[in-house]
Amino acid sequence: MTPHAANQSLADARPYPVWQEARVDTPVAPRLTGDVSCDLAIVGGGFLGLWTALLARQRSPDATIVVLEAGQCGGEASGRNGGFCAPSISHGVANALKRWPGEAEQLVRLGRENLDAFEQDLQHYAMDVSFERKGKLNVAHQPWQVEGLRSMQRNYARFGIACEYLEGEALKSYLDSPDYVAGVFEPNYALLNPVKMVAELRRVCLAQGVQLFEHSPVSALRQDGIAQVLETGLGTVKAARVALATNIAPPLLGSLKSKVIPIYDYALATQPLDDAQLRAIGWVGRYGIADSGNQFHYLRKTEDNRILWGGYDAIYHFGSRRDEALTQRPDSFATLARQFQSAFPALADVRFTHAWGGIIDTSARTTMFCGTSPNGHVAYAQGFTGQGVSASRFAALTLLDLLEGKPTERTKLAMTSTAPFPFPPEPLRYAGVSLAQRSLAREDLTGHRDWLLKGFDALGIGFDS
Repeated sequence: MTPHAANQSLADARPYPVWQEARVDTPVAPRLTGDVSCDLAIVGGGFLGLWTALLARQRSPDATIVVLEAGQCGGEASGRNGGFCAPSISHGVANALKRWPGEAEQLVRLGRENLDAFEQDLQHYAMDVSFERKGKLNVAHQPWQVEGLRSMQRNYARFGIACEYLEGEALKSYLDSPDYVAGVFEPNYALLNPVKMVAELRRVCLAQGVQLFEHSPVSALRQDGIAQVLETGLGTVKAARVALATNIAPPLLGSLKSKVIPIYDYALATQPLDDAQLRAIGWVGRYGIADSGNQFHYLRKTEDNRILWGGYDAIYHFGSRRDEALTQRPDSFATLARQFQSAFPALADVRFTHAWGGIIDTSARTTMFCGTSPNGHVAYAQGFTGQGVSASRFAALTLLDLLEGKPTERTKLAMTSTAPFPFPPEPLRYAGVSLAQRSLAREDLTGHRDWLLKGFDALGIGFDS
């Protein structure tokens, strides 16, 4: 696809997530005005904050629970992602083995249990989120990626995870693309509509008596005796306990400022496709797909059979900028459009109806981490690195355990209880990220992992999404 053709395919693309088309208009929650008191205050109304509120209500039927959201629930990362709902809390089996080999089996088990419990909660509360547990196809383009899929297959067998290795006609029966030569299909993987997920969590929380205040950004957190005080422009919340679910927003605790960085990720959605178009690329099932590069693509079908095609570019801006304008990047959209045509020449005439970006809260080890303030009355979780759709539920349970001050299997994990390697200050931060991304791009082309990436490996540092 030429640059002109790419731009033509994007000419009518709307600058917001395709999921917004399914948004149901609901009354905006009130802005906080005045002062309120509560047992638990939660800062952030995305997946993590709303799961924390709902699960806290399950534990404490009579507690007063307040959620403060700076904008509208799901307006940031929770409403902009691909909706991949993984049976993992550790960013995959390979990452668990690499970083926490001693607890890898435990992490795999907990991840699978979490997805089961996630689905049970959806059923219990009758949450319609277009949840489909139809599996995921992992595909490879380069020989070194094929070996990576073989390693995935071996790791899955080690932990009793069902999967199937695919090549040739077997692969074409799942996906027929000139770009991919091998695949591994795992049946235990889910997809959902993230905007519906936020809306349904919000609905259930309100029905359970959770107090929600939208357009109420928290500007400061301070201690007043034994209480924690959250300040907003027009009011305050005094709480016995606070859960911070702000992820990539500037943190309210200074100790978190170097723990994550904002990485911008971009995605496109096609026009709705008919059965003949989908048969032309061999994709007749409802499973999600991801390729195996460092600069990788993720793709899936929406409810109306559009293809969501995202990933590849992962952009960090000097100074950890978090500007809304950066969610629109024409160069990244054009790159994605050209790559889509390369992967699916049979769909060369397809046009894109939506083009958008969002921020990934990226930690240097690609997984979430949790912790508390020194007094134990404030708990936080962040660093999901693009894998928070299902892991946010597990993190919410961990936050509640921490605030209750009781050790559990969740809080004892090294993954949740140890902080990732901190990012250095600027300009070293920008230089380090740029060098690492350059090395990752070279590895995609050659399969060679250079001295910089090997050094990062030795320090437990990684970049992924």
